[in-house]
Formats: sequence, C-alpha cells, structure tokens
Amino acid sequence: MPPKLRHLMSLADLSAPEINRVVSHAYSLKLRSKPWLSPADLERKQIKNLRLPSQSLFAKTIALLFSKRSTRTRIAAETSAELLGGRALFLGREDIQLGVNESPRDTAKVISGMCQGIFARVGDHSEIEELAQYSDVPVLNALSSLWHPTQILADLLTLHEHAEAIKSNSPIVDKRTPRIPKLQSLTIAYVGDSANVLHDMLVTYPRLGHHLRVASPPQYRAPTEVWDRVKELGCDERIVWVDDPKEAVHKANVVVTDTWISMGQEAEKEERLRAFQGYQVTEALCREGGADPNWKFMHCLPRKPHEVDDHVFYGARSLVFPEAENRKWTIMALFDLLFGKWQLDIPPGSETDFAVDVDAEAPSPKEQN
Repeated sequence: MPPKLRHLMSLADLSAPEINRVVSHAYSLKLRSKPWLSPADLERKQIKNLRLPSQSLFAKTIALLFSKRSTRTRIAAETSAELLGGRALFLGREDIQLGVNESPRDTAKVISGMCQGIFARVGDHSEIEELAQYSDVPVLNALSSLWHPTQILADLLTLHEHAEAIKSNSPIVDKRTPRIPKLQSLTIAYVGDSANVLHDMLVTYPRLGHHLRVASPPQYRAPTEVWDRVKELGCDERIVWVDDPKEAVHKANVVVTDTWISMGQEAEKEERLRAFQGYQVTEALCREGGADPNWKFMHCLPRKPHEVDDHVFYGARSLVFPEAENRKWTIMALFDLLFGKWQLDIPPGSETDFAVDVDAEAPSPKEQN
C-alpha cells in the first residue's frame, strides 16, 4: 500500500494518540539534535556516540508559503529542514504570483510538482483549505485565521519538560532519558481573545485529560465553526467559559494569554483595548483569583505589555522562551513525519504510550479516540 496523503489544518485533525506521538517525537529529536548544535558542551566520550537526527528530507524542498510576517515560525521551519537534511524555500507575499495573477489552486499544483511539502502561513482559513484541496503533497498549517496547531504542540512539549515544576506530584524524571516526562492532569486558564491559539487549545487539551478555563468578553468567543469541532470531539465537557479573568485562573496550574489585536485587526485596537480592560495577567490577578501557588505562564509571542506585565513575563513563572524554542522541535517532528515519511498515522498494532497521566475524571485512552 502506498503511503496516504494527509494534511494538517488543526490538531482536531489528529487523534489524541497521534498528538502524543508528535510531541514525544519532538522530544526525541530535540535530545538527539542538540549535541550536534553545541558539541563543545559534551564530554569527549559522548561526542563519539553522536547520531544524526532523521534525514528524511534529504534532497527534498519544503515550500514556506507565508503571506504574514513571522519570527519563530520561519526560523523554526528553516532550521528544522536543515537538520533533517533538506531545504526550506521561503516564498513571501512579494516573491510569487499567489493572490496577484495566480489562484491558490494553480499555485498548489505548481508548488506540489516541485516541492515535497507546503508549510503555509495565511490569512483567512479558506486559503489553506484550497491549497490542501489541490496539492499533491502534504500541506501543514503554519497559522490561519482559525487555527495554529504548531503552537499548541510546542506548548505541550514545554509543559511536559516542566512537569515537575508545574505540579508537585509529577514524577521526578532523569532529564537524559529518551522518553518524554509524563504530565499530570492540569487546569489551564486562558485569558483573552478567542483567536487561533485558543481554538487549537480547545480541541486538544481536553482530549489529553486537561481542564480549560477561558475568560473572554462575550463578543470575543469562539466562532460557530470552531465550537462545532469542539463539540464533535467531546471537548466541551472539560471547558468552562467565564467573563471574569479572576474566575478563570482559579486553581490554574498554567495561565496563558495571547495578543488581543491580531494582524489585520489594527482598526479595532481601541475597541478591543476597552473590551479587555482588567485582563492583563499579573501576580495580583492570579493571587486574587486563587491560582495554584506554582502556576506558570505561557504566551506564543510577540507579547505586548497590556497583555501581561513585565514581572510575570520575565519572571520565574514564565515559560515563554523555552516555549518559543520548542516551536523548532515540534515543527521538526511534523516535517519529519508529515513531509519526510508521510507517517502521521500510528502504525496498526503498535502500542501508544500516553504521555499524560490523567485524573480519575478524565476519559480513558479508548474513550479519547
């Protein structure tokens, strides 16, 4: 049987075991790749045992089709492709005919005839759906108006790596082990606008045994097409929506926020700033709301001070820079599995090791599928 062509628009497209597999693979690739990038830190005997990460992109080219600016996503994609033995070809808005003299359909056919994968950062989600419809190679969503799957994978990897610091009953692990640290069931609070980052959180965290508490003004909640996917996957039972950010952070192990003004929403800036008054993440807000004493903070970046103050953003609770680095390793895992091997599916008969220790209320692995 030839490998099956799959695209990844949202983490809703993956089963819970498949999500865990990608995150675990990212962790493994990170452990294997880091010594190549800083061999001076290793003892001589360790240098002798260095092994290259997967070279599944050898002689292959991945098209980075970006219609929006990017820092972390672009750097992660270009460096990941290099580590996997391939090349990332950046195609910005000014570089190709897409949207000027050529349709997404024609662009997809042309690019997929010359490249082995398309990593697309677009505006409206319909643009990437059209690319995927006509592409002959896998298409991966680097960001769209509705979804941001690679960000949530990076967040998951970061949470696993910091499991001990986030929850006191998490098992102590040897950081040198190739197996990803297990993660206890968490309460994750999101404070802010219902944008693409939150949307992928909504379809992911509940299926992995976590609870989501979301604070947003009523007029800035998830659109119908997103909430329909949430309900279809049975995630709504572990999600609580509130107006008050203090209520959202109650007992939270992790507090997350994102931009209140996404690219293309600049005209709404003053209106949005008024609507989100009182939503800035601070020590005071989380203390008054009764967050867990060991709560940690996450943000996908770039950050603006009205979203979170400097004390939290640069303080000991912040995981934002490990989170940013992990964009590289999770994108690398997807490039390897999706573009290099066409193996996002879990092989039949193989055992899936769930990377989350769920609590008694969480659905079993069988129920999560």
